[in-house]
Amino acid sequence: MQFTPTPLAGAFVVDIEPRGDERGFFARAFCVREFEDHGLNARIAQTNMSTNARAGTIRGLHYQTAPALESKFMRCIKGAIFDVIVDMRRDSATYLQWFGVELTADNNRALFVPEMFAHGYQALADGCVVLYNASESYAPAYERGVRYDDPAVGIRWPVAVTDVSIKDRSWPSCERRETAES
Repeated sequence: MQFTPTPLAGAFVVDIEPRGDERGFFARAFCVREFEDHGLNARIAQTNMSTNARAGTIRGLHYQTAPALESKFMRCIKGAIFDVIVDMRRDSATYLQWFGVELTADNNRALFVPEMFAHGYQALADGCVVLYNASESYAPAYERGVRYDDPAVGIRWPVAVTDVSIKDRSWPSCERRETAES
């Protein structure tokens, strides 16, 4: 596996190293040892799958706070998504900065999302399927979110937005969150 650091410390784009022949290819999609060698949380508490009927659908941006901090390892196994992370670590030099990468069933790329990074994605094709590991179980009491269109973050989604859940449209803006928590 090849780990490429993103501009946001602790987050990595992960590419497989396929070994192919006339049958197709074989590659490691996840390896505890390689994750640990890069200082990444390799714990898997939950594996989740989501389907997305229409291109333009946005899911997220979600994260969990202590004591239920979670990292995620994201992969698109059918279709294509634009996967986005936002650094929510207040003491970080990249606080509220975002990074996005296209994950597709064809490029076999994955994204490692560290703890305290909001995560979301946009389906780039109808019928996308996303499979991902989370280091902690879902804990609703510790879930937080960032609005997909929050001007304080300024994410540039690649296609027109078609569907967003009521919950994801209702997260407070980062500016309101700053004021409320100060």
